[in-house]
Amino acid sequence: MGAGLADVTLNLLEGFKLNCIVFAVTLLCSLPLGLGLAFCSMSKYRAVRAVSKTFVWIVRGTPLLLQIIVVFYVPSLVFNVSSLGRPDAAIVAFVINYTAYFSEVYRGGIESISKGQYEAGQVLGMTKGQVFFKVILLQVVKRIMPPMSNEIITLVKDTALMRVIANKEIIMFAQEYISGQGLIWPLFYSGVFYLAFCGGLTLLFGAVERRLSYFRA
Repeated sequence: MGAGLADVTLNLLEGFKLNCIVFAVTLLCSLPLGLGLAFCSMSKYRAVRAVSKTFVWIVRGTPLLLQIIVVFYVPSLVFNVSSLGRPDAAIVAFVINYTAYFSEVYRGGIESISKGQYEAGQVLGMTKGQVFFKVILLQVVKRIMPPMSNEIITLVKDTALMRVIANKEIIMFAQEYISGQGLIWPLFYSGVFYLAFCGGLTLLFGAVERRLSYFRA
């Protein structure tokens, strides 16, 4: 007799816990790192701009799947040092990848603000920092919210890729029912967890966008 719904749900939740941990840590680290990288990409120093833009180009131009494999295997195979643990390697790869993507979202938002607003703030006696944090920042948040929310929702689904280095995330748990019991429905059931999580994020981002709607012209 096949596994019951309750048993399958508990097992899939165990796998999805790892997906959620990787998602949360990646978000916590890559959002501020992405902002810092965006400032480097806009730096007045050519060398800093070149290094950061090259980094972004490499990360955005190669598959996340490959980056996970590189982070896990290269330290031991190439540099003869201990590899990171499987979950840690996945987190490092995700942070590197999403730092690059978030930096471009930030950069696009910051550069979309008219230079006249910076000049007007300085005319009023505000420092560059005050202009950015008191005048520019909330406008940037409003403008980057749609692309940023899209990237964050994509991150939820991308966490499934960490199974390439044998991290037991939710889909790997689901596939064990195929090989072990000949049941395919848990695989489709795992999609419900993603749908629920992404649906909750969609509602959250929609509420945030409505709160920022007073920036409309």
